[in-house]
Amino acid sequence: MSLHLYDTATRELREFVPLEPGRVGLYICGLTTQGTPHIGHMRFAVAFDILRNWLEIGHGYDVTLVRNVTDIDDKILRKSAENGAQWWAWSYTHERETTQALETLGIRPPTYEPRATGHVPEMLELMDRLVERGHAYPAPDDSGDVYFDVRSYPEYGSLTRQSIDDMEAASDADPRGKRDPRDFALWKGHKEGEPETASWPTPYGRGRPGWHLECSAMARKYLGDTFDIHGGAVDLRFPHHENEQAQSRAAGLGFARYWMHNAWLTAAGEKMSKSLGNGMTIAEITQVARPLAVRYYLSASHYRSTIEYQSTSLAEAEAAISRIEGFLTRAAGQVTVAEPGEVTVPAAFAQAMDDDINTAEALAVVHECVRVGNTALDAGDLQTVQQVAGQVRAMTRVLGVDPLDPMWAGGSQGEDGYAASLDALIQARLDARAAARKARDFATADAIRDELTAAGIAVEDTAAGARWTLAPRGENVGN
Repeated sequence: MSLHLYDTATRELREFVPLEPGRVGLYICGLTTQGTPHIGHMRFAVAFDILRNWLEIGHGYDVTLVRNVTDIDDKILRKSAENGAQWWAWSYTHERETTQALETLGIRPPTYEPRATGHVPEMLELMDRLVERGHAYPAPDDSGDVYFDVRSYPEYGSLTRQSIDDMEAASDADPRGKRDPRDFALWKGHKEGEPETASWPTPYGRGRPGWHLECSAMARKYLGDTFDIHGGAVDLRFPHHENEQAQSRAAGLGFARYWMHNAWLTAAGEKMSKSLGNGMTIAEITQVARPLAVRYYLSASHYRSTIEYQSTSLAEAEAAISRIEGFLTRAAGQVTVAEPGEVTVPAAFAQAMDDDINTAEALAVVHECVRVGNTALDAGDLQTVQQVAGQVRAMTRVLGVDPLDPMWAGGSQGEDGYAASLDALIQARLDARAAARKARDFATADAIRDELTAAGIAVEDTAAGARWTLAPRGENVGN
């Protein structure tokens, strides 16, 4: 089965055929660095990280992923002023927090991560092109504002299937100098009271870029006039993505060939946001749940399905990932588990992923394999154990939740989490030693004890079974 993706623009599943054979250009809208990111913000990042993994691992594509940083906008200026901070310092502080949150959940860094403030020349070039083509105009009041003329582009509204006449102007939009209240700002003239550093000189006057112009210019620079996939959260479809598409295509660019949008993470039926008081930061939430479990939770539903956060959600995710982890740990005590890149995923998993990245169905395949593997372990069928364990690692690698991946080492909260993980690993080796002794395979039993001794683990055989302790640093723990 070939890869099929749901294209938001056409409202249908489409076979994915890249513009250039063997290569994929993917642009996703990153976060605006106005505040500390919460778990709801991470949904888009996990969804498109999995898409990227499947494009690369499942289909062998060379993926160029661009995820921008909106490091200047109205909210950043307002919040920095309210907190007595320089806008650029405020923005950078939260950019670093965002990067840390993404890394905590195992999100791979993009190929390029451009900041809006570093691409003003590209934005001005695109804006000049729109003015020359009659699709944009400077405000007549010399304010420095430049607007896109929505009625100059007949296809405006096609992404979200709206008629201009049915649209309402944004309630917070500045109406100064607009020909139509639905025209949107490409460039915002410098206003009294705003920092001079938050503006750049242009032929139209000092000012700063509009949000929509930023993404069009950066996507074009790094991916070209036409590229494969543009993604982001569903709430960006209008006006942000509608406006991006309109200004780019009005400028004569092909822009995105496929549009993909992930649904929200909600709490009490409402989108997670700081204004509602339901935004849990990644730093806070990983104090009560392992990052691996948080990542699993955000991966477990289809990316176009809304996730409703409940008080039990993370505990359920922890239980699910622990089942996978427990099997792989037991298997590692009995057989050599292949690295994930050495094994092909099962056909059922590939079919689920090719069906619009259906992670819910893909995880069902993972858990079925875990069930089969545990049954094989109980029966002593080590050949099946080895085969299935390799497949489980290969599948969880695609989803970014392989418990044996070194990125998750030490991911549990606090010292108790580290101790639990260490105990599980050592206990698996002790179980393997006990099995070897029962089979009178004393050479293997001694080798396992020597392995633990070399790692600084002291083993004591008691009537109740073997128990272990960490040897003091530097102590000889040999027999």
